[in-house]
Amino acid sequence: MTEQKLPFEVVRARRAGARLAAVQALYQMEATGQSARSVVREFCDDRLGAGPDGEPVEEADPDIFKSIIEAAVENQAEIDRAIAAKLSKNWKITRLDATTRAILRGATAELIAHQELSVAIVLDEYVSVAHAFFDGEEPRFINAVLDNIAKEMRAGG
Repeated sequence: MTEQKLPFEVVRARRAGARLAAVQALYQMEATGQSARSVVREFCDDRLGAGPDGEPVEEADPDIFKSIIEAAVENQAEIDRAIAAKLSKNWKITRLDATTRAILRGATAELIAHQELSVAIVLDEYVSVAHAFFDGEEPRFINAVLDNIAKEMRAGG
Protein backbone atom coordinates (compact mmCIF):
# COMPACT_ATOMS: atom_id res chain seq x y z
CA MET A 1 0.00 0.00 0.00
CA THR A 2 1.51 3.33 -0.98
CA GLU A 3 1.42 6.41 1.19
CA GLN A 4 -0.80 8.27 -1.31
CA LYS A 5 -3.57 5.71 -0.79
CA LEU A 6 -3.57 6.08 2.98
CA PRO A 7 -5.86 8.60 4.68
CA PHE A 8 -4.18 11.91 5.53
CA GLU A 9 -4.46 11.23 9.28
CA VAL A 10 -2.57 7.96 8.89
CA VAL A 11 0.14 9.57 6.74
CA ARG A 12 0.52 12.37 9.29
CA ALA A 13 0.75 9.90 12.19
CA ARG A 14 3.38 7.85 10.33
CA ARG A 15 5.44 10.99 9.67
CA ALA A 16 5.17 12.02 13.33
CA GLY A 17 6.25 8.51 14.34
CA ALA A 18 9.24 8.73 12.00
CA ARG A 19 10.31 12.03 13.56
CA LEU A 20 10.04 10.65 17.08
CA ALA A 21 12.01 7.55 16.08
CA ALA A 22 14.64 9.74 14.37
CA VAL A 23 15.13 11.76 17.56
CA GLN A 24 15.47 8.52 19.54
CA ALA A 25 17.96 7.16 17.01
CA LEU A 26 20.05 10.36 17.02
CA TYR A 27 20.11 10.21 20.82
CA GLN A 28 21.15 6.54 20.71
CA MET A 29 23.90 7.24 18.17
CA GLU A 30 25.37 9.95 20.39
CA ALA A 31 25.03 7.95 23.61
CA THR A 32 26.46 4.70 22.27
CA GLY A 33 28.72 5.76 19.41
CA GLN A 34 26.86 3.38 17.08
CA SER A 35 26.98 4.17 13.38
CA ALA A 36 23.97 5.57 11.57
CA ARG A 37 23.78 2.41 9.46
CA SER A 38 23.70 0.19 12.56
CA VAL A 39 21.06 2.27 14.33
CA VAL A 40 18.88 2.60 11.22
CA ARG A 41 19.03 -1.16 10.69
CA GLU A 42 18.16 -1.78 14.36
CA PHE A 43 15.22 0.59 14.27
CA CYS A 44 13.90 -0.72 10.97
CA ASP A 45 14.26 -4.35 12.06
CA ASP A 46 13.10 -4.08 15.67
CA ARG A 47 11.21 -0.86 16.23
CA LEU A 48 9.75 0.17 12.88
CA GLY A 49 9.39 -3.37 11.65
CA ALA A 50 6.98 -6.14 12.47
CA GLY A 51 6.72 -7.69 15.89
CA PRO A 52 6.44 -11.41 16.62
CA ASP A 53 2.73 -11.35 15.77
CA GLY A 54 3.39 -9.65 12.41
CA GLU A 55 1.91 -6.33 13.52
CA PRO A 56 3.93 -3.11 13.23
CA VAL A 57 5.94 -2.38 16.36
CA GLU A 58 5.65 1.36 15.85
CA GLU A 59 3.59 3.23 13.30
CA ALA A 60 6.27 5.23 11.53
CA ASP A 61 7.30 5.88 7.95
CA PRO A 62 10.68 4.16 7.51
CA ASP A 63 11.63 6.28 4.47
CA ILE A 64 11.15 9.55 6.34
CA PHE A 65 12.97 8.11 9.34
CA LYS A 66 15.96 7.15 7.17
CA SER A 67 16.01 10.48 5.34
CA ILE A 68 16.17 12.43 8.62
CA ILE A 69 19.02 10.29 9.95
CA GLU A 70 20.94 10.49 6.66
CA ALA A 71 20.52 14.29 6.51
CA ALA A 72 21.60 14.66 10.14
CA VAL A 73 24.76 12.63 9.55
CA GLU A 74 25.63 14.20 6.19
CA ASN A 75 25.11 17.75 7.47
CA GLN A 76 26.13 17.40 11.12
CA ALA A 77 28.83 20.10 11.06
CA GLU A 78 26.46 22.60 9.40
CA ILE A 79 23.62 21.62 11.74
CA ASP A 80 25.74 21.97 14.87
CA ARG A 81 27.05 25.38 13.70
CA ALA A 82 23.49 26.56 13.06
CA ILE A 83 22.37 25.42 16.52
CA ALA A 84 25.43 26.86 18.28
CA ALA A 85 24.92 30.21 16.54
CA LYS A 86 21.47 30.51 18.14
CA LEU A 87 22.58 29.78 21.70
CA SER A 88 23.58 32.42 24.24
CA LYS A 89 27.12 33.70 23.84
CA ASN A 90 28.70 31.56 26.55
CA TRP A 91 26.74 28.40 25.77
CA LYS A 92 28.13 25.56 23.71
CA ILE A 93 26.03 22.87 22.08
CA THR A 94 27.63 20.31 24.42
CA ARG A 95 25.97 22.04 27.39
CA LEU A 96 22.54 21.16 26.04
CA ASP A 97 20.79 18.04 27.27
CA ALA A 98 21.38 15.13 24.85
CA THR A 99 17.66 14.83 24.13
CA THR A 100 17.46 18.54 23.29
CA ARG A 101 20.45 18.16 20.95
CA ALA A 102 18.79 15.20 19.23
CA ILE A 103 15.54 17.14 18.72
CA LEU A 104 17.34 20.22 17.40
CA ARG A 105 19.54 18.13 15.11
CA GLY A 106 16.60 16.15 13.72
CA ALA A 107 14.55 19.26 13.04
CA THR A 108 17.45 21.15 11.47
CA ALA A 109 18.28 18.13 9.32
CA GLU A 110 14.69 18.06 8.11
CA LEU A 111 14.76 21.80 7.36
CA ILE A 112 17.82 21.16 5.18
CA ALA A 113 16.75 17.92 3.52
CA HIS A 114 13.04 18.56 3.04
CA GLN A 115 12.73 22.02 1.58
CA GLU A 116 9.27 21.05 0.30
CA LEU A 117 7.92 21.05 3.85
CA SER A 118 6.82 24.30 5.39
CA VAL A 119 8.78 25.65 8.34
CA ALA A 120 5.57 25.71 10.37
CA ILE A 121 5.04 21.97 9.92
CA VAL A 122 8.63 21.08 10.85
CA LEU A 123 8.64 23.32 13.93
CA ASP A 124 5.22 22.13 15.09
CA GLU A 125 6.20 18.48 14.76
CA TYR A 126 9.48 18.81 16.66
CA VAL A 127 7.97 20.96 19.39
CA SER A 128 5.41 18.16 19.80
CA VAL A 129 8.30 15.69 20.10
CA ALA A 130 9.86 17.98 22.72
CA HIS A 131 6.60 17.87 24.71
CA ALA A 132 6.82 14.06 24.66
CA PHE A 133 10.13 14.28 26.53
CA PHE A 134 9.86 17.45 28.61
CA ASP A 135 7.27 19.07 30.89
CA GLY A 136 9.17 22.29 31.65
CA GLU A 137 10.48 25.16 29.56
CA GLU A 138 12.46 22.99 27.12
CA PRO A 139 9.77 22.87 24.40
CA ARG A 140 9.64 26.68 24.35
CA PHE A 141 13.41 26.89 24.22
CA ILE A 142 13.51 24.35 21.37
CA ASN A 143 10.81 26.26 19.51
CA ALA A 144 12.72 29.54 19.83
CA VAL A 145 16.02 28.03 18.67
CA LEU A 146 14.37 26.25 15.73
CA ASP A 147 12.43 29.36 14.75
CA ASN A 148 15.68 31.35 14.59
CA ILE A 149 17.47 28.60 12.66
CA ALA A 150 14.60 28.35 10.18
CA LYS A 151 14.52 32.11 9.59
CA GLU A 152 18.20 32.02 8.71
CA MET A 153 18.13 28.81 6.67
CA ARG A 154 15.00 29.51 4.69
CA ALA A 155 14.44 32.94 3.28
CA GLY A 156 10.95 34.05 4.20
CA GLY A 157 10.75 31.13 6.67
